[in-house]
Amino acid sequence: MSTALKILVPIKRVIDYAIKPRVNSARTAIETAGVKHSMNPFDELSIEAAVRMRERGTPAVTDILALSVGPPKCVDVLRTAMAMGADRSIHVEISDAEVKEKGELEPLGVAKLLKSVVEKEQRNLVILGKQSIDDDSNQTGQMLAGLLGWGQATQASKIEFEGDNVSVTREVDGGVETLRCPLPMVITTDLRLNEPRYASLPNIMKAKKNKLEKMTLQDFGVDEGRRLKTLKVEEPPARQGGGKVEDVDGMIKKLKELGAI
Repeated sequence: MSTALKILVPIKRVIDYAIKPRVNSARTAIETAGVKHSMNPFDELSIEAAVRMRERGTPAVTDILALSVGPPKCVDVLRTAMAMGADRSIHVEISDAEVKEKGELEPLGVAKLLKSVVEKEQRNLVILGKQSIDDDSNQTGQMLAGLLGWGQATQASKIEFEGDNVSVTREVDGGVETLRCPLPMVITTDLRLNEPRYASLPNIMKAKKNKLEKMTLQDFGVDEGRRLKTLKVEEPPARQGGGKVEDVDGMIKKLKELGAI
């Protein structure tokens, strides 16, 4: 008989993917004030994957816990996660002033926090996005697996269960690779895994009745020290337009002039 799953899905509130980021006037960070935010797209895939596991029924899923760490407005993405199907959520709150002064929690700090949550909540499966679209670190899942001593499968495009083993298919440069690992484990999700469902307004309203627990880093005994310092943020130089050629001979001539051939 398969082990019942208790799933943790970490999610992050980021600048909406459709918004073009702008550097702030001090050139120290991306401007976030007055900018539309939403759930990190890779985290939407993770919530959807967890909900689909419960809908399949085998193995049984007893609890889906969503967690986010950040300023008060992170509650919005947690409500969305519960509207999509998460049972409950935890908001580890960091004030806006602290984020502005110290910056966001770094991947190692997040991994340490998640380790504490896994142990406290007795999770046996963690599903999280392979990266967030704001810093693109792609580190937290791997660090978490290392801290827990669990197996990991990153950039999953397909997840299947075989008893207490999990088979994960992932895309690699030469094609696809399939990994098999026993529970407990950490899985990070990639874009081809699924198509996340829409969190409708009625479901968002219903989700307000679900349990949302507010906690702090101190509640988990996590070292929140930042080890990285951003010195300067600049926009990339504007791209110059290309030139047109009349025919193949003109293209070859131009390539020779540029030293490409």
